Amino acid sequence: MKTMVLALALVLAGSPLARADETIPPKTHPDAKGWQDLFAADLSNAIAPKGVWTFDDGVLTATEDQCLWTKKDYENFVIDLEFKNAEGTNSGVIVYASDVKEWIPHSVEIQIADDFSEKWSTKPRTWQCAAIFGHLAATKSVVKRAGEWNRMTITCKGKMIYVMLNGELVTEMDMSKWTSAKTNPDGSEIPSWLSTPFAELPTKGRIGLQGKHAGAPIFFRNVKIKELK
Repeated sequence: MKTMVLALALVLAGSPLARADETIPPKTHPDAKGWQDLFAADLSNAIAPKGVWTFDDGVLTATEDQCLWTKKDYENFVIDLEFKNAEGTNSGVIVYASDVKEWIPHSVEIQIADDFSEKWSTKPRTWQCAAIFGHLAATKSVVKRAGEWNRMTITCKGKMIYVMLNGELVTEMDMSKWTSAKTNPDGSEIPSWLSTPFAELPTKGRIGLQGKHAGAPIFFRNVKIKELK
């Protein structure tokens, strides 16, 4: 009886122990079927450049290198999505953007890339798929080849960011450790255009998707979000 009462109390209190989707660090991709769509089918809840981003049979893509942004600021959340690369794709999911016009030094980008492409496989590992772009490489590359769908879950809880790709937790960042805009904690160089130390970035802002960057398209579907306590 005591066990049943405790379990009920945890549910009523909204305890993280009772919410598997909020397990941090995440152990699996969540069951996101009941979650909110990040972007409405008509993009009415988005800041969208005219004629660039479209949904076609549930698949979201762009014809130009322009970002799609939420109108709402988010703090503490999980994004679950599927993406498909073309050959040479270089895209990303952008979080904590405090300035959508000058977003590059004012946000965090979780990289999406065709790691099989010669164009990107020769770049630093912090430029490859599931990396925190320019700052922290994924522990390994598990992205699928161009034309195949991938699943990505991004958990943002304050200064902690976790990236799960195709069933594996491959990236875990504590932004507070990035106190320099020039070098990462391991001594590697940060690209000069990323000019704000992550330790100084706000952990609340818009969420964005990068468009047809570097000439190769990107495709998204089932882009869901759940806000955390």
